[in-house]
Amino acid sequence: MSAVSAELLKTAVHQNELMSRQGLLERLFSFWFNGFVYNQIWEDPQVDLQALQLTPESRILTIASGGCNILNYLIEKPAAIVAVDLNQYHMHLTRFKLAALAHLPHYDDFYDFFGYGDRPQNFEKYQTYIKPHLDAESVNFWEKPTSFTKSSARVHFFTKGLYRQARFGYFMRFLHKLSKVAGYDLSKILQANSISDQEKIFAEEIAPLFDHWFVKLIGNFSFAVFSLGIPPQQYDYMKEESDGNLVKLYRERVKRLSCQFPIDNNYFAWQAFSSSYDHEKRIAIPDYLKPEHFGVLKDNVHRVETHVTSLMGCLRKQPNASLDRFVFLDSQDWMTPEALTELWQEIARVGKAGTRIIFRTASPESPIETALPTALRARFVYEEQRSQELFKQDRSAIYGGFHIYSLA
Repeated sequence: MSAVSAELLKTAVHQNELMSRQGLLERLFSFWFNGFVYNQIWEDPQVDLQALQLTPESRILTIASGGCNILNYLIEKPAAIVAVDLNQYHMHLTRFKLAALAHLPHYDDFYDFFGYGDRPQNFEKYQTYIKPHLDAESVNFWEKPTSFTKSSARVHFFTKGLYRQARFGYFMRFLHKLSKVAGYDLSKILQANSISDQEKIFAEEIAPLFDHWFVKLIGNFSFAVFSLGIPPQQYDYMKEESDGNLVKLYRERVKRLSCQFPIDNNYFAWQAFSSSYDHEKRIAIPDYLKPEHFGVLKDNVHRVETHVTSLMGCLRKQPNASLDRFVFLDSQDWMTPEALTELWQEIARVGKAGTRIIFRTASPESPIETALPTALRARFVYEEQRSQELFKQDRSAIYGGFHIYSLA
């Protein structure tokens, strides 16, 4: 299974010769990304749902990532969700969530796994309720020791802190340690009572970190952001947007995350600044973790199917006019114009009347506007103004653009 993921990643990422600088970076990224990168998805589902306009007849194709937004969409009870991912680690997490949702008896059990993510009793609950419903490959994956700690099986992510694990979790732990060494406390912003409080704490505790000599030293290197899932292609877009000053760009986006939205309902900020959710008030948590949605999710989990494959690999197998919602996360940034053309030709074939497509980009511009042949581009309507309006509402604040297209 790991070999399959590795081959899919090579196809998606490797666009230049090995001996070129860009080709070497692409291979380093695909090696690094063929592992557990995300423990939580970083696209705001509230923005997605406004753009998607789901109906009971909607049939969604989406990249799975950590599986969070699949469950957030499922709250709306669409007819079907087809989830794909190149990364077997992310798909195993998605399938684990689906199995837990289907078979854990109570909401509190579910929250112990994916809200707290660090309860000692989670291992016993895994053995009792979840393991009997996983296939042999999944059981082997979760009970296999991680590459970093050979003595601890991956399933213990759920007993020692899910949101402190994976490449992203390790990267955030490093940043928190660096901030403490520098004399700052990133988590103070979670105590703010207003936007003005957030702005003050950002200026005192977070912004100065971007002036630290070590951050300036590594901040402009592409490999420094591999653990955020940013491939060399996306890095190049960001570098162009920032005129080569990526540290300044990072500061601006972290300021947006810190100060643009009230901290008491922005679970992305809670994850960034504490590697946890707000367990006390349970407002700054994803909708799929709220108790009022547990029953609906449990009743509709059968509507989700999962595949370790590429978008194209999945689309080629779909009948004509069989899907009408497409969620591509930031994958369009990874693709060449030729790959984008092939993908959007398949969307035009597979998409039903009323089809809507959403994705995010590192830079503000949509690559679709210049990548597609004229005749193919004319088949889609770019809802540019609505895209810009919703981009401003995205609480994760880590992307440069959000884009909505519909099939003409």
